[in-house]
Amino acid sequence: MNPNTRKLHVLGQRLWLDNITRELLQSGTLSNYIAEFSVTGLTSNPTIFEHAIGSGNAYDVAIHTLVKQGMSTEDIFFELALEDLTRAADLFRPMFDASAGRPSGSDGWVSLEVSPLLANDTAKTTQAAARLHARAARPNLFIKIPGTPEGIPAIEQSIFDGVPIKVTLLFSSEHYEAAAAAYLRGIERRVKAGLDPSVESVASLFVSRWDVAVKEDLQPQLHNRLGIAVAMQTYKAYRDVLVSERWQVLAAAGARPQRLLWASTGTKDPAVSDTLYVESLAATGTINTIPEKTLLAYADHGETGSILPADGGYAQAVLQEFRREGVDDQALAARLQREGVQSFTKSWSGLMARIREKGSQPTLVNPA
Repeated sequence: MNPNTRKLHVLGQRLWLDNITRELLQSGTLSNYIAEFSVTGLTSNPTIFEHAIGSGNAYDVAIHTLVKQGMSTEDIFFELALEDLTRAADLFRPMFDASAGRPSGSDGWVSLEVSPLLANDTAKTTQAAARLHARAARPNLFIKIPGTPEGIPAIEQSIFDGVPIKVTLLFSSEHYEAAAAAYLRGIERRVKAGLDPSVESVASLFVSRWDVAVKEDLQPQLHNRLGIAVAMQTYKAYRDVLVSERWQVLAAAGARPQRLLWASTGTKDPAVSDTLYVESLAATGTINTIPEKTLLAYADHGETGSILPADGGYAQAVLQEFRREGVDDQALAARLQREGVQSFTKSWSGLMARIREKGSQPTLVNPA
């Protein structure tokens, strides 16, 4: 077992692979990551599936079969995605079962996102979340809902309905607090209704996109600092929730915490360490969804840095420094969230186009 990734696991931080392809499953690579690199889950999104389905021919035969059955393009995608993700969920199931009932939350999760076209529609997002979770029929599969203004009430309702939710596209402590409040309301409603309060959730804060967004407007000494400062501030908000009286009441009733998850943790700037965000965001009770390239880099030469302080450390000082340079972090968080939805929507459109294109072409290769 790799000592670098194992240190994070022992610390209490979980590593989830930010990738899913049929090749990863068929080749045994995912199994190896679980055994060697302490990977305890994985996540998917439209961009990941656009690349997985659009490149190579691993999905071609299945696409043709489903086209002949008269399925719509969107239904074909969810059929392909659920085939991969339920297989991955079954691979992770032993660790999920072994950790079931743990107060801090269980291991062994995979995730599937609702269509990004629903990001501004609360009712349809809620309906899609329930439908996809029922269709997957796996207890260790999260449904991903964006933490947009319209997504927040869908998160609350889905939690009340008993659907495990991975909140995506959060970019600030304020975004996180809104997602956490939705989770708490959903659990409180379950307790009041006499339902089991142990519906799990994670809340994903995107980190590196902050630094990409401001790089061209700031001096080099400020590069690659903003995302980490926002993460530190959000970690304080997370710890504050966990010590709040409101949460303690729910925990006593059997609820599990909505864990904070670091997303977008691959380094985008070649001038700095390729493990920057992993080393900087070591924190107990959190999850890091780590790109495959970054996972391999961290296993090779990563070092566990200092643990994030529960009080936010120097985050406010850094944020004030950026504000003096003209960075409006609240406005930028809102912009990054909008751009995140737009990016996933673009990937979704590209994904649908690739499925249609593959479905209209003859199958030349039948992969083993």
